[in-house]
Amino acid sequence: MIADFSNLFTISGPGAASDLANMVPHIEQHIKWITKCLECLRTHDINIIEPSLETENTWVNHVNDVVENTLFQTSKSIYNGANISGKPRVFKPYVRGFDIYMEKCGKIANNNYEDFHLVK
Repeated sequence: MIADFSNLFTISGPGAASDLANMVPHIEQHIKWITKCLECLRTHDINIIEPSLETENTWVNHVNDVVENTLFQTSKSIYNGANISGKPRVFKPYVRGFDIYMEKCGKIANNNYEDFHLVK
C-alpha cells in the first residue's frame, strides 16, 4: 500500500519479495492478505485504510537495510534504479525471502493493521 492513496492495494509491488522468486505463490499470498484485510475492514465498519508515511518509510528503510551487504547494492540494475541516470537508489524487492515476508504480513494482519490509518 502507498501513503496518500487510500484503499489502493498493490499486488507484487515495491517492497514485495515476488521479483526474486516464483510469482504465482506471491500473488496468491497477496490476494489472501488483501482478502483478509477487506474482511476485517468490513467486519469493523471501516471504509478507509491507508499506511502512514512513517510506516511506509519504515518498510522502505527495512527493505534497503536487509540488502545492504549483498551484491545487489553494488550492481547497476533496475532493482535499485541504476538504469535511470540521476534517480535515487532505492532497492525495490524484499531479499530476505518469501517465508519472512509472509511472516511480516501476517503480523500486520494479526495486529489489526495498527500501523495503518483506519477511518469509519
